[in-house]
Amino acid sequence: MPENNTEINSNNAPTVAQMLERGQSLFEKSGLYFGHGTDNSWDEAVYLLSFVLDLSPDADRAVLEKVLTEQQQQEIEDLYARRISERIPAPYLTGRAWFCGLPFNVDQRVIIPRSPIAELIMTGFQPWCATEPSRVLDLCTGSGCIGIACAYGFEQAQVVLSDISPEALEVSASNIELHKLGYRVSAVESDLFNNLQGQQFDLIVSNPPYVDAEDYASMPDEYFHEPELALASGHDGLDFTRRLLREAVDHLTEEGVLVVEVGNSWVALEQAFPTVPFLWLEFEEGDGGVFLLTRDQLVEHRESF
Repeated sequence: MPENNTEINSNNAPTVAQMLERGQSLFEKSGLYFGHGTDNSWDEAVYLLSFVLDLSPDADRAVLEKVLTEQQQQEIEDLYARRISERIPAPYLTGRAWFCGLPFNVDQRVIIPRSPIAELIMTGFQPWCATEPSRVLDLCTGSGCIGIACAYGFEQAQVVLSDISPEALEVSASNIELHKLGYRVSAVESDLFNNLQGQQFDLIVSNPPYVDAEDYASMPDEYFHEPELALASGHDGLDFTRRLLREAVDHLTEEGVLVVEVGNSWVALEQAFPTVPFLWLEFEEGDGGVFLLTRDQLVEHRESF
């Protein structure tokens, strides 16, 4: 929704534009952190107001002049107040997040979808997937957003969502149902590959825990509403990724590829494995910190892991 600079009227029935400006002002004064779907106070206000009014992300600008009912105004103000006082990320307040243009159920059992891997999904992982993968694994799936978006991108693929957290898998199961993909998307509780023995995939995608101890201790309050299990991964943020690099090769087909997000821990990963030719993918949007390795590369450097 485009930004609007309409001044607030003196009447008691604000327009959508006035209520958005009110939220923007409150959020800016309150020192909120934005990193869970938006990156500024205006978009955060748009997100919360759009939920109350059931507006689509591409709502017409004319809606800015719509006058709110008293109930709508109260519901929006209540969300604004909770966002400020409790520092709860907006998607947890609404129970809804967007990823690859798709809606997902979210709550505090899972982290909020925000991975730059979305851009790779939208382009079909080209040019690294020479042919469309028939089997895809979303490891550390959380809400299931990456795997379910892959199911939309690869319409013939069987997709497995895997997570160590049974609570997270309850959320991913709800999203499989939401998108009516149960006929080719399944969920498995597994610590890495423990319950996936004997299975191989053309594409393994993972947004695992990768925050190092120093970064985790200094994160904004908003992040502490998310499950620590899905964020923190030891002193250098690589506890999980080390295991993944050792074990992934046995679960990839001959032409298979591994795509993993490690965020700021990419520096520590390069230092830990200086001879491994990580391909760091570039994104038009998002922070990056995502590497790709082929099965052949994992085989070649197996002793390094």
